[in-house]
Amino acid sequence: MSASSSSVSSPAALPGDPPGGRRAVAVWSIGVAVYFVAVIFRTSLGVAGLDAADRFHVGASALSTFSILQLLVYAGMQIPVGLLVDRLGTKKVLAIGAVLFTAGQLGFAFSPSYGTALASRALLGCGDAMTFISVLRLGTRWFPVRRGPLVAQLAGLVGMAGNLVSTLVLARLLHGVGWTAAFAGSALAGAVVLVLLVLFLKDHPEGHEPEPLPHQGAAYVRRQIAAAWREPGTRLGLWVHFTTQFPAMVFLLLWGLPFLVEAQGLSRADAGELLTLVVVSNMAVGLVYGQIVARHHAARLPLALGTVAATSVMWAVTLAYPGGRAPVWLLVVLCLVLGACGPASMIGFDFARPANPAERQGTASGITNMGGFVASMTTLFAVGVLLDATGDDYRIAFSVVFVLQALGVSQILRLRRKAARRERERLVASRVETVHVPA
Repeated sequence: MSASSSSVSSPAALPGDPPGGRRAVAVWSIGVAVYFVAVIFRTSLGVAGLDAADRFHVGASALSTFSILQLLVYAGMQIPVGLLVDRLGTKKVLAIGAVLFTAGQLGFAFSPSYGTALASRALLGCGDAMTFISVLRLGTRWFPVRRGPLVAQLAGLVGMAGNLVSTLVLARLLHGVGWTAAFAGSALAGAVVLVLLVLFLKDHPEGHEPEPLPHQGAAYVRRQIAAAWREPGTRLGLWVHFTTQFPAMVFLLLWGLPFLVEAQGLSRADAGELLTLVVVSNMAVGLVYGQIVARHHAARLPLALGTVAATSVMWAVTLAYPGGRAPVWLLVVLCLVLGACGPASMIGFDFARPANPAERQGTASGITNMGGFVASMTTLFAVGVLLDATGDDYRIAFSVVFVLQALGVSQILRLRRKAARRERERLVASRVETVHVPA
């Protein structure tokens, strides 16, 4: 077996491993509930696009600015949020995030103009950016390291459930009670989870407090970022996240519906069902990938690269189908495969996590999480430009997917051996430390 795939078996226990158990599940569930609500708010615009265009009297390009701005704020906040989590702890950062995304959702409900609505979405994106990194950190503080991959995948699955709530519940609420009541009413969920986390969430179990670290302003920030970036596992995690996440993100967030309706001739209802299929597939695949990676760490890279290959093949077959319109069965398969992109992107954190000590987990996760969102923003913009330049030729526009995948795979292959070697060294060192711990 090559060095790229053999890497390291799943560790049984490491020094200072948290105990897990029911209390860990209860505390972690509060953090995940905050992330769940954040995803509902994040994806709420996806079901309200036409209503937003009518309410604010804007066209398609101005409407797409909502999504691009939200991703821009989210991606730009990842490293600062990671530093904040390492500096302040999970509870404080999650509380700040909950206040911001709830305020953003409320602001969106009562926005009288396009400008104020845009500012509200930016505020929402800022709060949303603080949730996922915090939940990942919470998992590493409360669960044994061997549970890390499964815990991370379960967090991603809950996020997809939030996407489903937007699609199935918020959409009906919007058309039933109207814009202001729907968005203001949904904001109540943010207030509820904020109260829960303030009352019951703890950063870590007793006896597992992190060692106090000296924090020296800008010097500390530079040191944290530089130390995390030096680890090949952090960089590999970023490129895995970059290469795997963006095809499904772009499809769900903006361009999937126009592609299915305008290029493939489906009705809006049928296209909506296919988008829902992507979300359901994501949830199912997430459970499978989490179990596999938790038991067999050597499966991380094959799963990630296999997902990239399957996504690339399905896009190529769909776009190259004779006549330009693919049969429904092929579009169904495409959506099922796109559902694997989210779980595959979570594998990026499974490379960054063992590469960094506990006090640097937030920073490393922030760097990793930037990957997919930078790729998504790039693709969202590039597809739009190519559609305008080619008269809505989706075959040419979606070809940018292959360019970004090729870039990402080249970086993954370049870093895989360095990351595997470094991970083995850290695991050996941790086991030696366990043996020499004094009685």
